[in-house]
Amino acid sequence: MWRTATRPKWLALLAAVVVVLIVFAQLGLWQLDVARDRGHEEALQEAREAPSVELTGVLSPHTPMTGDLMGRTVTVSGTYDASGQVVITDRRLGDQTGYWVVTPLVVQPTGARLAVIRGFITDPNAAPAPPEGTVSLAGMLASSESAPNKPTALPSGQMQTIDLAELVNEWPGQLYNAILFPSSQQPPSTGVTHIPPPDLSPDGFAWRNLAYALQWWIFALFALYMWWRMVREEHDREQLEAANAPSGEDDAAAPTRAPAADEENKERTS
Repeated sequence: MWRTATRPKWLALLAAVVVVLIVFAQLGLWQLDVARDRGHEEALQEAREAPSVELTGVLSPHTPMTGDLMGRTVTVSGTYDASGQVVITDRRLGDQTGYWVVTPLVVQPTGARLAVIRGFITDPNAAPAPPEGTVSLAGMLASSESAPNKPTALPSGQMQTIDLAELVNEWPGQLYNAILFPSSQQPPSTGVTHIPPPDLSPDGFAWRNLAYALQWWIFALFALYMWWRMVREEHDREQLEAANAPSGEDDAAAPTRAPAADEENKERTS
């Protein structure tokens, strides 16, 4: 079959099939990207349209935050613990580089602490104190940041990331395994610039576009299969024709037997 496949006509057809494979594979990847983008947009829209829920009704202290809570809007009340306030270094807001002010909120009625990103500042030594008394917040939940890859020595009260695994050793009592980007607060914080919540909606797929991607890849494999099938059919046909063709020995023996039979017939008649 290898000799059949390497004939010029089949090699030329294979080259065309390879081009088809590349085009169809790229179309499939394009549809896969579309499926991801649309799925992400749909998940973001769903998270935005989801009604606000009370934090204590969906998350308990020290319990993992599930994926459906990522980007979810919650409401919470409590008092700030100014003694645990930290600033997070190397943050950007627009074209400015500065710091995030993170203050633990003692949540009512659990008494556990929730990391609240109160706002943005450019001077780490000018972080304002949080409002006193009970505050009410609404905002978006996010998961803890990872520990820095290259830790550097920082002054007291500064951190490179919001690493709750580190903060649990700094803040007393229980800790919520989440951080909050406030969208509103009463009474409001002063002296800090509000930070718009990041895009933290869960990833998803638009299944219709994912089906289109799979369809393109199936078409590509089908084109390769059809090439192999045509080559195989020609090879099998040639093998069958070769098996049914008369051999050269039979062709040579046939004219020599006929004269011998004629001589024998003559002797009998005489």
